[in-house]
Amino acid sequence: MKYDITIIGAGVVGGMIARELAKYDLRLCLLEKENDVAMGATKANSAIVHAGFDAKEGSLKAKLNVRGSRMMPKVTEELGVKYQRNESLVVAFAHERAEVEAIYERGIRNGVEGLRIVEHDELLALEPNVNPELDCALLAPTGAIVCPYELCIAAVGNAMDNGAELKLNFKVESIEQKNGGYVITAENGEAVETAIVINCAGVYSEEIAKMTGDADFTVHPRRGEYMVLDKECGNFTKRTIFHTPTKMGKGILVSPTVDGNLLLGPTATDIEDKTDVSTTPEGFATIFEKSSDNVAKIPFNKVITSFTGLRAVGSTGDFIIKHREGVVTLAGIESPGLSSAPAIAEYVEQMLRDEMGMNAPVKASYNPVRKAGHYFHDLSMEEKNEIIKKDPRYGRIVCRCEGITEGEIVEAVHRNPGASDVDGVKRRTRSGMGRCQGGFCSPIVVDIIAREKQMAFCDVTKFGGASVINYQKTKGEN
Repeated sequence: MKYDITIIGAGVVGGMIARELAKYDLRLCLLEKENDVAMGATKANSAIVHAGFDAKEGSLKAKLNVRGSRMMPKVTEELGVKYQRNESLVVAFAHERAEVEAIYERGIRNGVEGLRIVEHDELLALEPNVNPELDCALLAPTGAIVCPYELCIAAVGNAMDNGAELKLNFKVESIEQKNGGYVITAENGEAVETAIVINCAGVYSEEIAKMTGDADFTVHPRRGEYMVLDKECGNFTKRTIFHTPTKMGKGILVSPTVDGNLLLGPTATDIEDKTDVSTTPEGFATIFEKSSDNVAKIPFNKVITSFTGLRAVGSTGDFIIKHREGVVTLAGIESPGLSSAPAIAEYVEQMLRDEMGMNAPVKASYNPVRKAGHYFHDLSMEEKNEIIKKDPRYGRIVCRCEGITEGEIVEAVHRNPGASDVDGVKRRTRSGMGRCQGGFCSPIVVDIIAREKQMAFCDVTKFGGASVINYQKTKGEN
């Protein structure tokens, strides 16, 4: 089958573009080299919807950040994704006041609404746990938080519900022009023919671009390490707290998450290895030091996990979004990429229509609404009992820490895009994300996946590929 448009990379940007284009009467395909969507920068970032005051005025980053921030409430409501406008604070010591004032002025020029500078006493009133030695802060009322991988999964699922196809474990090896379009061939020999290619490959966007004859930019990874604290620390701050930014990024933040944890990070280390997501003692030391500059007496003894993400840093200093000969290239979509994702999708759609001749009609059946993946968890006890009467699996708790049931896990396996590994279930349901980090529920989750996917128990992986969990059963059937 020949597709009209094929998107390479199923992160949040690729997923939002797929959702935007799925409303048209097009044959649409989404390719992802991993065993699931949201496996790159999307699953490991700060989860912040930035207000838009940091990016240089006139840049794509500034334009699309502010637009994306304004779009996010509606997008998340339609997709059933958790979103909270919790505001953000850029805090500073007395000698850094000039930088806060400069960011304020830049934000005003970028069109960010409601910005104001708060002084020491008001800052402490707003956030009693901040470092009392801080002098002032920039308050951004439109700052918000969201779950990035939940947004991606919902966007891809909504695109699939509207007819888009998803091909996982499709690692692109070559792209060749043919019959006025392109043939994209995977490492395993599978091939896809398409009229238009959209490159959303994150840290690998440079390699994909070179396959299409485009070599006028470079992309390198910037490693960012994070710590996650237990839910009992989720109210330690109400707002997302940054320090004044540097050329390496927005610095170490302290922020609640939409799921009730407290997040610290990221570090910023330029590296060459695009697969290096290791955590380091040096990274933890940096998080400890820098986050303590912003917030006093952080309960570091409540850290339940840590992780690392890679940001795709482009050579131009701005988002790279361009087209040539039937190829749309998106590269260097680092922060504020998540915040900008809905606007980036809109921007690409306009580019396809206005500059590349896309004239497909909108489907009469298009539905932008998707039921929330966490709907059961949010129901009243009476509503839960009604569902349990119909399906007893919703009455069996699998993940004790997060209260996730067998019914929710089964639904995550079968609902677009279905989970087929343990981490995929974790991202969709939060099973394994609590205090014990899957110590109790993981074997049960493996068993459910094997049963529902009709796989051998020992073939279920943690995150695809060679991430085998079990080699042999010691009890029961092999």
